[in-house]
Amino acid sequence: MKWYQYHTEDVARKLSVDEKEGLTEKQVQQRLKQFGFNVLEEGKQTNLLMLFIRQFQDFMVLVLLAATLVSGLLGEYVDAIAIMAIVIMNGVLGFMQEQKAEKSLAKLKQLSAPQAHVRREGEWRKIPSAELVAGDIVKLATGDRLSADVRLVRVNGLEVEESSLTGESIPVAKKIEPLYEDVELGDQYNMAFSGTLVTRGSGTGIVVGTGMDTAMGQIASLLVHTERVPTPLERKLAQLGKVLIVTALLLTAFVVFLGVYQGHPLYNMFLAGVSLAVAAIPEGLPAIVTVALSLGVQRMIKRKAIVRKLSAVETLGCATVICSDKTGTMTENEMTVKQLWTMDEHLSVTGEGYDVQGTFYDGSSQVQPANIHDIQQLLTFGALCNNTTLLHKQGRYTIDGDPTEGALLVAARKAGITDDELNRFNVIYEIPFDSTRKRMSVVIEDEYKQRFVITKGAPDVLIPRSSYRKHIAGYVPLKHKDQQRMNRSINNMAEQALRTIAVCYKPLKKDKTYTDLELEQDLVFIGFTGMIDPPRKEVKEAIEQCKQAGIKTVMITGDHAKTAEAIAGDLQLIPEDGKVMEGYELNAMNEEQLAAAIEDVYVFARVTPEHKLKIVKAFQRKGHVVAMTGDGVNDAPAIKASDIGIAMGRSGTDVAKESSSLVLLDDNFATIKAAIHEGRNIYENIRKFIRYLLASNVGEILVMLFAMLLALPLPLVPVQILWVNLVTDGLPAMALGLDKSEGDVMKTPPRNAREGVFSRGLGFKVISRGIMIGLVTLLAFIMAYQGDPERLVYAQTVAFSTLVMAQLIHVFDCRSERSVFARNPFGNLYLIAAVLSSVVLLFIVIYYEPLQGPFHTTDLAARDWLGILGLSAIPTLLWGYSKR
Repeated sequence: MKWYQYHTEDVARKLSVDEKEGLTEKQVQQRLKQFGFNVLEEGKQTNLLMLFIRQFQDFMVLVLLAATLVSGLLGEYVDAIAIMAIVIMNGVLGFMQEQKAEKSLAKLKQLSAPQAHVRREGEWRKIPSAELVAGDIVKLATGDRLSADVRLVRVNGLEVEESSLTGESIPVAKKIEPLYEDVELGDQYNMAFSGTLVTRGSGTGIVVGTGMDTAMGQIASLLVHTERVPTPLERKLAQLGKVLIVTALLLTAFVVFLGVYQGHPLYNMFLAGVSLAVAAIPEGLPAIVTVALSLGVQRMIKRKAIVRKLSAVETLGCATVICSDKTGTMTENEMTVKQLWTMDEHLSVTGEGYDVQGTFYDGSSQVQPANIHDIQQLLTFGALCNNTTLLHKQGRYTIDGDPTEGALLVAARKAGITDDELNRFNVIYEIPFDSTRKRMSVVIEDEYKQRFVITKGAPDVLIPRSSYRKHIAGYVPLKHKDQQRMNRSINNMAEQALRTIAVCYKPLKKDKTYTDLELEQDLVFIGFTGMIDPPRKEVKEAIEQCKQAGIKTVMITGDHAKTAEAIAGDLQLIPEDGKVMEGYELNAMNEEQLAAAIEDVYVFARVTPEHKLKIVKAFQRKGHVVAMTGDGVNDAPAIKASDIGIAMGRSGTDVAKESSSLVLLDDNFATIKAAIHEGRNIYENIRKFIRYLLASNVGEILVMLFAMLLALPLPLVPVQILWVNLVTDGLPAMALGLDKSEGDVMKTPPRNAREGVFSRGLGFKVISRGIMIGLVTLLAFIMAYQGDPERLVYAQTVAFSTLVMAQLIHVFDCRSERSVFARNPFGNLYLIAAVLSSVVLLFIVIYYEPLQGPFHTTDLAARDWLGILGLSAIPTLLWGYSKR
C-alpha cells in the first residue's frame, strides 16, 4: 500500500489505531499472531546434524578415522572399534561444547537487540523492536535506528539518513504532508524506513510495515549475514595449532621410523605415531576457549554488561585508561533543582529526586513562586522547552526522557504549574538539543496567537547570545556588569557541584520568517537553575579499585569545570597534582601537544563529542589501551576509535551501541570496573587451561619418546593416549574456565596488549611440568615392568594410571600463578566434580572387564594405587613447594 499518499488520519483509521492511545495489548497479540515478529529472515542456520558432522572435519580427527580404517582392513577390529568409540565420544563432547557456545552467543545477540519507544494503551514504553506491529505509534529521536517502516505524523526538525536503502548519505528532511503522485522511495519525505538512521530532530509516526514487509525486507539481498569474527587469542591459538600439526607429522614420521628400526611391528608403530600426533595437538582447546569466552560473557551479563564483540573480553584486561562520562555514569543521573537564579531573585528549593513535593525559600523565609513573575516564567518556559514526560505510577513519580528536563518539570510542578497551564501553549517548531551546540529551542504559540522562541542550555553558550535581560518592566539591554554578576553566580553554584541550565526567550513577529540562527540570537535572558546530580555511592570504591589495578580513570563532561572538579573531588578521582582541562584548551592544542600534557589530566570539562576523539587518540599515542564511554550519535567516532568502546544501555542511542564493543545495562561506572575484573579473570582462566592441556600433551609425548630412545616397550598403547587426550583432559580443562579469580586480579598492572600466549613464564611452566609428568610416568612404567614381558600389560596400566592421576593433580596447580597451596582446593566445585568424573572414567576402563581388552588394562591392587598416587603427586608438590 502506498502509505505516503494518505493523510495521517486516514492511515490511523485504516490501521485501527488512536494516535493518543496507541494499540491495545489485545490488538498487538492478534497482529503478532497474524503477521509474526518484526524480524528479517536470516541466512541458513547451522542445524544440529551439521553441527555434529562438523566435529569430524578436523584434520587430526580425519587422521584417526584413517587409522580406524587401516586397523579394520588389517583385521585389528578391537583397536578399530576402540578408536572409533573414542572419536565418537570426542565428537559428542565437542558438539555439546559448541552448541553451548552458540546458545550463549545467540542469547547475547538477543540481549543486545534494539529497542523501540512505543505508545500502547495510553502510555509510552520501551519494547524490543522485534515486537513492533503495524499500527504501533512510535517515537523517533536523534540517534535512533529504525527497525520498521513508519508513516510520519509529527516532526520537529526531523532528518533521516537513508544511505542503507538509497546509497545517498545526505540526510533527508522529513515532513508529514501526503504526496499525491507515485514517487520513488528516496522521495517519500513523509516516510521513515527500517534500517535508516535519525540524524537530527524528533518525531512520531505510525508503523506501516514490519519484518519482510518493509522496504529493507524487500531488498534483503543487500543484507549480508556475517560470521563471528575470531578473537585475537583464537587467531593466535589457530596459528599455534598449525605449528603443532607440522610438529605432529614430523613426530609421527620419526616414531614410525625409529620403532621399525628397533624391530617393532609396522602396524603397531603406525598406531603409536598416530597416537603421538593426536597427543601433540590439544584438539579440544579451540572449543574450550570459545566456551570459556561465552560463559564469561554470560557472567558479565549478570553484572550488567553486554559484550557485543568477544575480542573485548581479552582487551578489557589490557585497559590502562577509562575515559568516562560524568553524568549518569559516575553520577545517579537523577537531577533535582536546588537553586533558582534571576537578576532579582535567588531561591533555594527543597525535595529529592522526582518527587513533586518541595518548598521554595528566599534565604530562610519561605516564599510562593507563583507571586514572583521572573521565577514563574523561568520555570514555565523551562517546562515548555522540554521533550520529557513526568509519570505517576504506583504512588511514585518517574520520568520518560532526559533527567535534566525531568528536573525542570518537577521544579515547575512544585511551583504549582500544572499540565493544563502548559497546554495553553502549542509547540510549533523545535531546534533539537545537540551536545555540540549545548542548547535546545522551541517556538511556541499562546492562546492569543502570540509567538515566542524559548531557548534553554548551558549558560556560557546562552549569555553571549543574549542581548537583553528580564526586568520588571519587560526587558532591558544586557550589560557587561550583568554578565559578570551572572558568571559569579554560576561559579558559586559550580563550586557546590551544581549543574546550571539557563533559560532565555524572545518574542517573534507574526509577519517575519526566521532562520534557526536568527531564532537563537538577541535573546532575553531570564535566569538559570542549579541542579544536583549526586555521585553514585559505589563509584568511589570502583575508582579506588581501578587505581590499585593500575588503571587511570578520567572524567569527561560538558559541564562547568568547577562542577566537574567538585564531583571529582567527592569521588577522590583527581590527585593533588592532577589537572582539569577545558574544551577551549583542547582546541588550542595539536595532537603532539595534547599527548605531552595528557598524562597529568584527570578531568576534561566543557568538552564536545568531537573532543572525545582527540582525547582517545592522545592517550593512544602515549601507548595506552583506552576504554571510552558514550551515548550520543556524535560519540560514535570516539567509541569506535577507542580500544574498548562502551555504550550506555539506558540512555545510549542505537548508533553509539552499534559502534561499541561493550554496553552497560545500568549506565554505571562501577559496571565498567566489574567488566574489567571479569575480563581479566576470563583471560587468566584461559591461560590456566592452556597450561594444563599443553603440559599434559608434553608429558604424553615425552614418556613415549624417552621409552623408545631407551629401547623399552611402549609404556602406553595408542588407545590409552587417545582416551587421555580426547576424554580425560576435557572436563577438568572446561572446569578451569569457570574458576573464580585469584584475590589479586585487580591489584596487578594491566597486561601488555601485545603479550603472547606463552608470556609471563607460561611456556616454561608448560615444558617443565610436562617433563616432570613424563618422567614420573616413565618411572612408574619401568618400576612395574622390571624387564619382564609378562608384566607388560600390568606396567602399561600403571603408566596409564600414573599419567592420568599426575594430570588430575596438576590441574589444581594450574589454578594459581603462585603455589598450589595458595588457594582453597575446594574453591572450584566444578573442578572437583570434573576430576572425580575423570577418575571414575579411569576406573571404568581399568576394572570393567569388557573394556580391559581394548584398552590393554588389568586390575590394580590397593598397594599399586599408593605407589601411583605417590609418584603422580611429585610434580605438583615439587613445584608447589618451590613457589612458596
